[in-house]
Amino acid sequence: MGLLLVTDNEKEQLTIGSGRVGLRNIGNTCFLNAVVQCLSHTRGLRDYCLLQSYKREKFSKEEAKLMEAFSQVLSGLWEAKGDAVVNPRQLYSVFKDAVPYFSGYSQQDAQEFLRFLLDKLHTEINRRPYVRRVEREVEQKYARFRCVYSQAKVSTQLSWLSVSPLSEEAAVMWKKHLERDDSMIVDLFSGQLRSSLHCSVCSHYSNTFDVFCDLSLPIPKRSAAGEVTLRECLDLFSQEEKLDKENSPMCERCNRRTECTKRLSIQRFPQVIVIHLNRFTTSRWSISKSTVYVSFPLTNLDLGPYGPADCGSVLYDLYAICNHAGTVNMGHYTACCADENGWCFYNDSSVSPLTVSQLQTNQAYVLFYQRSNSAATIRK
Repeated sequence: MGLLLVTDNEKEQLTIGSGRVGLRNIGNTCFLNAVVQCLSHTRGLRDYCLLQSYKREKFSKEEAKLMEAFSQVLSGLWEAKGDAVVNPRQLYSVFKDAVPYFSGYSQQDAQEFLRFLLDKLHTEINRRPYVRRVEREVEQKYARFRCVYSQAKVSTQLSWLSVSPLSEEAAVMWKKHLERDDSMIVDLFSGQLRSSLHCSVCSHYSNTFDVFCDLSLPIPKRSAAGEVTLRECLDLFSQEEKLDKENSPMCERCNRRTECTKRLSIQRFPQVIVIHLNRFTTSRWSISKSTVYVSFPLTNLDLGPYGPADCGSVLYDLYAICNHAGTVNMGHYTACCADENGWCFYNDSSVSPLTVSQLQTNQAYVLFYQRSNSAATIRK
């Protein structure tokens, strides 16, 4: 089929295939295959790679080796007359050079791989002047301290979401972030979290703002046969948490550690929100996996209730799922992705059509949602 892709400077006609092409497993690389298939169906990123737009806007001094290898894999997946299976060996080789932690052929975590992959791709195609990673990490660390917002006069009855200067403070922090980190990865995946602390002694409020590329949600505890909803996971993520003196930060007004409450909310909504269902729990002696069935909406996921008070409805549609089957020590990753013709199941080199009724399972691990309503509030 022919697809008209639009760049900043010109229109380009690009003929692509269906994208229903598998990826060869080259040794316990199902985690890579599943994540790449999900990213391949992220249209903004797919088009950016197929048109090689990064070559026209790249300012970083980093060599774009990983982006080149990633784009080659996507080109193979979307070629109009491509092979039935694409070999991701070059991509994996370049990635392991950048992140030695993933060397070898042991089982890896798909969500960890996704985070590292997006971070490395961003570093290579950063539109801002090159900044050494150490300098950037130091800057981000001190930015968290600078972004603390102090409100001198606050009523105990005042809602934790109702302070109007917060949006201005958040916008300042977001601008600072873009001055150092600005790329297609940021355009698509980056959002902003607000952490609100309320001192129980003096009622002082303080807020910090942090950039996120995915939301890692806890799963409420249920019996083996129990069922929870994605909304319940979001509610648990954003619910108020009580902190005792030992675990709380210094109160700016009391100038000492006090009991306080903490609450998380989304200050700025990304174009694509990646939701990680935290199925793996680490205890002192072991790691366990939750197999609780989490139901999730395919369309019109409204994240507005988890954002600023004035944001209204912020709607998202599901377009990809990364699944994990098996146990902690022996598991397998697959992907379900939507295209113009419906849903498909990607199991390494095997690709097969999928019905909507087959999407909801207790193996869902990472969910990919695309924002659908253009009126959604964006904190700039």
